[in-house]
Amino acid sequence: MLYNRDLSWLGFNRRVLQEAADGEIPLFERLNFLSIFSSNLDEFFRVRYPGIVALSLLGKKTRKAIGATEKNIAEKVQDEIMNQLNFFGSILHDRILPLLKELGIIFYYNHPILKEHLPEIREIFLSNVLSYIQPIYLDGKTGKGFMPENNRLYFVITLQEQKDGILKQAIVNIPSEKTKRFFSLTPVDKVQYVIFLDDIVRENLVYLFPGLEIISVYSIKINRDAELNLSEDYSGDTLGKIESQLNKRDFGLPSRFLYQQGMPLNLQMFLAAAFNITSDEMFPGGRYHNLRDLSSFPDFGKLPHYPKRKPLSSNNVMNSGDIFNILVKEDVLLHLPYQSYNPVLSFFNQAAVDGDVADIYITLYRVAEESHIINALISAAKNGKNVIVFIELKARFDEANNIKWSRLMKEAGVTIIYSKPEIKVHSKIALVRKRTGTDKQSFALVSTGNFNEITARFYTDHVLMTTDAQIIKELLQLFKYLQLKEVSEESGKLIFEALLVSRFNMNDEFKRLIENEILKAGLGEKALIRIKINNLEEPGIINQLYEAGKAGVTIHLIVRSICRLVPESPGEGDNIIVKRIVDQYLEHSRILIFGTGENAIVFIGSADLMTRNLYHRIEVDVRINHTRCKEELLEYFNIQWQDTDKAVILLPGLEQQKIQGSQLQKLNAQQSIYNYLENRK
Repeated sequence: MLYNRDLSWLGFNRRVLQEAADGEIPLFERLNFLSIFSSNLDEFFRVRYPGIVALSLLGKKTRKAIGATEKNIAEKVQDEIMNQLNFFGSILHDRILPLLKELGIIFYYNHPILKEHLPEIREIFLSNVLSYIQPIYLDGKTGKGFMPENNRLYFVITLQEQKDGILKQAIVNIPSEKTKRFFSLTPVDKVQYVIFLDDIVRENLVYLFPGLEIISVYSIKINRDAELNLSEDYSGDTLGKIESQLNKRDFGLPSRFLYQQGMPLNLQMFLAAAFNITSDEMFPGGRYHNLRDLSSFPDFGKLPHYPKRKPLSSNNVMNSGDIFNILVKEDVLLHLPYQSYNPVLSFFNQAAVDGDVADIYITLYRVAEESHIINALISAAKNGKNVIVFIELKARFDEANNIKWSRLMKEAGVTIIYSKPEIKVHSKIALVRKRTGTDKQSFALVSTGNFNEITARFYTDHVLMTTDAQIIKELLQLFKYLQLKEVSEESGKLIFEALLVSRFNMNDEFKRLIENEILKAGLGEKALIRIKINNLEEPGIINQLYEAGKAGVTIHLIVRSICRLVPESPGEGDNIIVKRIVDQYLEHSRILIFGTGENAIVFIGSADLMTRNLYHRIEVDVRINHTRCKEELLEYFNIQWQDTDKAVILLPGLEQQKIQGSQLQKLNAQQSIYNYLENRK
């Protein structure tokens, strides 16, 4: 039995909402969790929902032929989303707005506007907003062919001619992409006031339609399918062809039409026809959309935030002044964001200026908009070094950023390699080679997260830097393979031992490791599998875990979002337990541990246990052999498994159960990991 993937993911987003509802979390962070929920849901409608609707339209025989046998998934998804949106509304209305008021902040959210603020709102509109407004009559020449852009905010306005009573429909954009979404108004009686840009526009529509009576105003937005046609052969101008697809993304097919609740049915149908929207794509919502913008809500210095943790220095690595001298002596394992990302930046910055460095190899998937790492690669190329960058242009929603950087690197003399149309390179690996006399000394880097100094501040990840000869040999072999324009039968049979590489040995090795624990259980020995990942979806792996659990293997899983494995009910064996942790940092690291004690086999890497990762991407996991690094990862997992504060246990039926424990005995894994690493320095 497998859970539905999309319903499982929605369970993760509900867990995000639960954090927004938690009164023990600082108020600003609760607003931020509402923002994360809203942003996640927008992406779901852009990426997953179009496929759900398409499957629901297929006949029973066709669904069976492609393995989509579940019934009424579209309805279940729609019901779950509506339940979550109602929960969202209750959190904001019943919990957060009253707390803001207690702090002396009135948020004009479905709230009457004081007459004292009306002149100020009018001035903001006329001076700061009006230049971005573009009214369009849907039944006129200006509205011919008009289609709302993805995730942009609009008002639909019904107008009436005062002379002849003729009704007109107009669209007015709410220019949140051009200006602030929230404006702070003049305090009244020492109370701060915050207003939506939407309400500033709404209150001043009369200036846009002189001589017309405004009959009704309703807010709308449309999500559009984000899939690009990237399966064709991108020979020639690869960047240009993908850019042409990107330009179409915000005008793709509608996937969700969100309209303000209370909109008359005849107006709904008019808009559905005008914008080519089906009933499955229509969702009622509140007065305000795009509440992902709550992350930018002004706090006036009054809203409590999470306490800041200063990233720890790792084993005095930065004190050495030369990262490569440290790596010659011992491996370095970083635990982000608890520890500083500076050693990674130093790795590339020093490579760029070190006269002995000859070659730099790296794979890039998602990078920062102003990337220090890419600037270091550009400097290295200008300094005459051989820099080979494998950049993934098909990293969803990061295509434009990757295209920008690939052009700049190419201009600087960096050798750029793009992935083949049918496969993504999702691994996070790098290799630096230095001349040492007549030989070369190499330094490897394998990470669970992207080479991105911004996400390194709030994503949990691990980075291994090493001079292990076997790891370096296999990474160099993989980089040479990635440079091939055509894959021969011989090149497709590469041998990896220190690394697990998808499409080569990863699946077989996972199967062997699971079978080895089953064998130990059969012999009466202690058998244990511990896995921490973002997503568990691939049926083959899940079935092997079921088999292991039945054989007596204890299986502890920490899965952040999608988990298609159905755990056992409490008390029915308890061999397979699944937990989910949502907290201050986004849990992003991937750790796989097979066995117990000193003999445990430990891997970290880029691969989630999903069909796409194991069959349609190049992923790399690395075995951790260094004693200290291995000890840290084992303790890291153990601390997370013991969390009684932010962890929940997944139950059959997609329910999530808080772990029972007294208030005094609560263990917060993220704080405990920070404390553990601080004491270990």
